[in-house]
Amino acid sequence: MRRENLKENLSVLKGIWKYVVRHRLLVILSFVLAAAGSVLMLLIPKLVGEAIDGAVAAGQVDFEAIMPILLEIALLSAGIALSVWLLNICNNHVVYQVLLEIRTDAFRHIQKLPLSYLDTKPGGDIVSRIISDADQFSEGLLLGFTQLFSGVVTIVATIVFMFLLSPVLALVVVVLTPLSWVTAHFIAKRTYGYFSEQSAIRGEQTALISEMIGGQKIVQAFRHEEQSQKAFDEVNGRLCKASLRATFLSSMVNPSTRCINAIVFAAVALAGGLSVISAPASFTVGSLAAFLSYASQYTKPFNEISGVIAELQNAIACAKRLLELIAQPPMEPDSPDALALNDAKGQVDFDNVSFSYLPEQRLIEDLDLHVSAGQRVAIVGPTGSGKTTLMNLLMRFYETREGEIRVDGHPVRSVTRPSLRSSFGMVLQETWIKNATVRENIALGNPDATTEQIEQAAKEAHADGFIRRLPQGYDTVLGDDEGGLSQGQKQLLCIARVFLCLPPMLILDEATSSIDARTELKIGQAFAKLMKGRTSFIVAHRLSTVREADMILVMKEGHVVEIGTHEQLIAMKGFYYSLHQSQFDIV
Repeated sequence: MRRENLKENLSVLKGIWKYVVRHRLLVILSFVLAAAGSVLMLLIPKLVGEAIDGAVAAGQVDFEAIMPILLEIALLSAGIALSVWLLNICNNHVVYQVLLEIRTDAFRHIQKLPLSYLDTKPGGDIVSRIISDADQFSEGLLLGFTQLFSGVVTIVATIVFMFLLSPVLALVVVVLTPLSWVTAHFIAKRTYGYFSEQSAIRGEQTALISEMIGGQKIVQAFRHEEQSQKAFDEVNGRLCKASLRATFLSSMVNPSTRCINAIVFAAVALAGGLSVISAPASFTVGSLAAFLSYASQYTKPFNEISGVIAELQNAIACAKRLLELIAQPPMEPDSPDALALNDAKGQVDFDNVSFSYLPEQRLIEDLDLHVSAGQRVAIVGPTGSGKTTLMNLLMRFYETREGEIRVDGHPVRSVTRPSLRSSFGMVLQETWIKNATVRENIALGNPDATTEQIEQAAKEAHADGFIRRLPQGYDTVLGDDEGGLSQGQKQLLCIARVFLCLPPMLILDEATSSIDARTELKIGQAFAKLMKGRTSFIVAHRLSTVREADMILVMKEGHVVEIGTHEQLIAMKGFYYSLHQSQFDIV
């Protein structure tokens, strides 16, 4: 298990390094500044020792020798302050540039992930990785840069200075002090698992909060507040326990190492004092003071690095979740010789198409269908029969397992996704309004549209009236609460997008499900005008909306069981007829 954790940690560090190495010049500069600051700092104890030797006896203070030393100490202190200031600037730039890049890559990668991944992962967990885990990672990385660079240089430089003063005492310090590192390493190995658990539970909690806030009306309507609170308390309790375990164990590092270093320091001070007494000519009081200062500075980085280790364990655990997201296999890319589907006519063919979300659960099997350009095709059937799945396959949100879909004779796999999807105008039952103005939301259908075109599209969708009643009209910002719009009003905005882009093919998946009957009638008339000459797929539960279709596909358990016009299907008195009977209660 430990070997697996080590291998895992090395893999994560390798992934982090790919981002850090892009800023290698600043990293090198940081190391140089850390070295300069550490060396300048280590010159001060030597000067202090010389000053002490110049004032060690009563009445024998050598002011002429001490004053230049004090001036040198002041200049060194200024140099140290400047190097630390520049070091912090470099480290902050590297860390926050790495954070920017890794977040950008994560968000960009989400756009490339297949819907099969996004459909099976809680949205809150993905948000937690990009926001919370990224913040935790950057804090640990910044601390690591700040402490590790200076710490490593300080350790190496102090060893050199100590050996110059007293090789025997220096050997004692070098041999005994690493005990604190061993202690820190022993504890830190056990903290990684707790920090990983903490990050995972934090993502679970974010997903739960996001879910409950988004569905608060339903929660209250079904009196589910108590169960929601229990679910939150359970996750919150687990997060608290994991956080306490991780924090408690990591907090043991610093006091443990400080205790060991204090014992070492006391032993060195005692041995140094005896050396001064036995050989004052070769090892003076000033030399002892300088050596003890070096010994203290030598042990200090071990204390700091031991504290950094705990933070780095947390940072690595968070980075792992981020890198896992970025490492997810993207959707299958378009082939290099993929065609751009321009000026599509709208002929669509399904040849022996089979698909299932899970291999063991078949959904669509051996589907054959020919749709001529300009035909209006309605797709009806019970919930779960595969209606929306059919549209997902047509848009290449999912890929067929077997068989082939062709548009204008071109297999959709040989067509670029952007050109395929731009050939369709799509209105879904689930509306999506982004945090932007009404005008910008409609302009999703055509970002280059003029103000007049946007307003005309809204009029066609019968949305212009309520838009003008909003506080700032078309410039009203729809925030998290979506401007207080009703579900029907949001759906009208989505319909306006389609009227704005005027694509050669349409997909209307319960496009008027949240709209009142009067407005639905008007929208139906506008859609009828829009669909003239355009291949249209209309997914509907309400059979009253599909009577005028040129072809009605009746689906059941992934199979097209009946095809025909409304009159033909009613005359057949089959499955469509029974659906019609159940909706209109015709005897």
